[in-house]
Amino acid sequence: MRRKGDTAFEVRSAYGRSLEPGETVFDEGEPGDHLYVIQSGEVELTREVSGGQRVVAHLGAGDFFGELSVVLGQPRTTRAVAVKQTRVLELDAETLEAMCMAQPEIAIRMIRILVSRLIEAERRLSMLGVDDLLRPVVRAIVRGAEPSQAGGGFRVATNLRRLAEQAGLSMLEAHRALHRLLERELLQLVDDALVVPDPEKLSACLDGAD
Repeated sequence: MRRKGDTAFEVRSAYGRSLEPGETVFDEGEPGDHLYVIQSGEVELTREVSGGQRVVAHLGAGDFFGELSVVLGQPRTTRAVAVKQTRVLELDAETLEAMCMAQPEIAIRMIRILVSRLIEAERRLSMLGVDDLLRPVVRAIVRGAEPSQAGGGFRVATNLRRLAEQAGLSMLEAHRALHRLLERELLQLVDDALVVPDPEKLSACLDGAD
């Protein structure tokens, strides 16, 4: 007869992974199909920006990371490194789904954490002025703009993730800045590409002008 708590022990035994200080869990840009739950220790998440690495978060026991790659199938958006001796659970999508079905409280806890992260991101955005977001995005766009072969304006070969990295912002911050630039008609979206109709007018954002 299975004792209460056996399932948790089996999960820890089957999916547990020990990390040495400085060991990389995954690198930014890598494909990923596992989510990690920290049992003990500490993990640092960083994102590459112009000039080096930007620390995104320090996570400890009870926190999880890598969920976007598992849920959305996207490449890793950060680099994860163990700060000290760390123990994690390494769960693939199928195992995670099975655990959430068997223990709905796991899914509820994950939802609460994701919502709290979203609230924190919105709080940081509210503390930033719009120009604080526009300037780094405009700089990144100007650096990557090339004359459009179709004539008229400049074309920017990029995507939201790459633009956020180049600007040193989160994807949510970069999205908000792009939305404002599109509203001001300083950028246009043509065939899934960004087009700059008037580079001089766009560059004026670096001085805080419309």
